Amino acid sequence: MGIDRVPVALGARSYEVRIGPGLIDRAGAEIAPLLKRRRAAIVTDDTVAPLHLARLQVALAAEGIDSTALALPAGEATKGWPEFARCVEWLLDQKIERRDIVIAFGGGVIGDLVGFASAVLRRGVRFVQIPTTLLAQVDSSVGGKTGINTAQGKNLVGAFHQPSLVLADTMVLETLPPRDFRAGYGEVVKYGLLGDAAFFDWLEVNGPALARDADLRQYAVRRSVEMKAGIVSRDETEEGERALLNLGHTFCHALEKATGYSDRLLHGEGVAIGCALAFELSQRLGLCAQEAPSRLRAHLRDMGMKVDLADIPGDLPGAEALVALMGQDKKVIDGRLRFILARGIGDAFVAEDVPPDLVTALLHEALQARR
Repeated sequence: MGIDRVPVALGARSYEVRIGPGLIDRAGAEIAPLLKRRRAAIVTDDTVAPLHLARLQVALAAEGIDSTALALPAGEATKGWPEFARCVEWLLDQKIERRDIVIAFGGGVIGDLVGFASAVLRRGVRFVQIPTTLLAQVDSSVGGKTGINTAQGKNLVGAFHQPSLVLADTMVLETLPPRDFRAGYGEVVKYGLLGDAAFFDWLEVNGPALARDADLRQYAVRRSVEMKAGIVSRDETEEGERALLNLGHTFCHALEKATGYSDRLLHGEGVAIGCALAFELSQRLGLCAQEAPSRLRAHLRDMGMKVDLADIPGDLPGAEALVALMGQDKKVIDGRLRFILARGIGDAFVAEDVPPDLVTALLHEALQARR
């Protein structure tokens, strides 16, 4: 397949998401038109750096672009104040100016942290996303949400700061560990669930083959990005429709906090479990047929994914404590939790009047199944 180009239409802040094989090796030519002077600063992590950093720097040098690089520790724990401060100080040491480009080269953690650093550095410098995980390619690299985690919760400090370009090299996904690929699939399936039943139908047939079929994989990335780009173009700062992208995330963020943002639960795994819980909650509220949550769980099982709280290793807090953790979520308005619920597969909506006791009962039952 060639290179797919998906526009994100945001007026003066518009940009393209380019999707396809070999984009890392073409990065110099792709990025050069953005540059006022031929230099860039790359922030990556110590998993991606030994695999792909040299290729990126060679590609930049081929276009006469000087680059420096900082590799941060891999993992969700990096997305906090200490490594954020380290990143900002390093960029200042590199004398990055507002006309320069910062390159976020890694998964969602690097993209979120580097995007936020770019947003605050000199009150805003431009940055390019080169996402290296499935999750980052289909979700976190697109849309301009940047931020870090705090002791109080997930992504509570951040900014909307759109990238100038996103280069999603689908070949790099071949180096992903199977668990990371499956975790990224949690965000892929979310798009079918929230607004494209035909895409979910396609995933049921083709999902198990994505890891080994480059053409299928590129289509899944492109369709996911098309959906997100359309939503972001219509609602950049989450005043309405963009909230649908949080399907599964209210549960997910509480579970991530409960597991200490550790390898016990990857973000995409939490999204998958959260989507299953959201559909179960929808069914209990009489919003959708029992077939919908059953069908979703069956598909996630076919993909070898985590589906239930019972699939999370180690101890979890009680149902009431998990609901309390949701109280710090960004989706809380006037003290009320907002959930993304569904009338069926492909038909999600925002709900602000979900009875807390029903959420507590659902979680209590899910926790009981762990015993």
